[in-house]
Amino acid sequence: MEPEQILDAVRSLDGSLVMAPREGSEAPEIAWGDSFFYFAPNGQPPANAQPYGTIVTKNYPDDTLSHLDGAGRWRVNIHVGATRFRELTGTRPGDPSGVDFAADDVFLPHPVYGSLGWVSVVNPGEATGATVLELLRAAHESARARAFRRTAQ
Repeated sequence: MEPEQILDAVRSLDGSLVMAPREGSEAPEIAWGDSFFYFAPNGQPPANAQPYGTIVTKNYPDDTLSHLDGAGRWRVNIHVGATRFRELTGTRPGDPSGVDFAADDVFLPHPVYGSLGWVSVVNPGEATGATVLELLRAAHESARARAFRRTAQ
């Protein structure tokens, strides 16, 4: 699986916004080359919501355990909640003991946000690709439901 396949799938979702800051954009330089997924039917990133998924292509200062600075390495991150997190990783959110965060094509706790119900997959492939797309659709629908609840109040 390539990042563009994931980006195409997310872009096809109703109300989807993929923010992909590039060099020279107003986004912080560290975010250039990465992608952030939102439910945003008006085409503007929501002021009061975090992305429900991301693709990162490099290490961040506080997030180096996946070794993304190597050639061809990237990671998809998805907010799935505690129940699905346990099903996918076999651990509770916040319990990363013994995890090889650099393993390819395996559902792992997110190295930084695992305690908040985020999973990661480094270089998704045959073992995880279809499930990654399913989880992104579900995360998008959850973000949509949250947005509608906020506007109904």
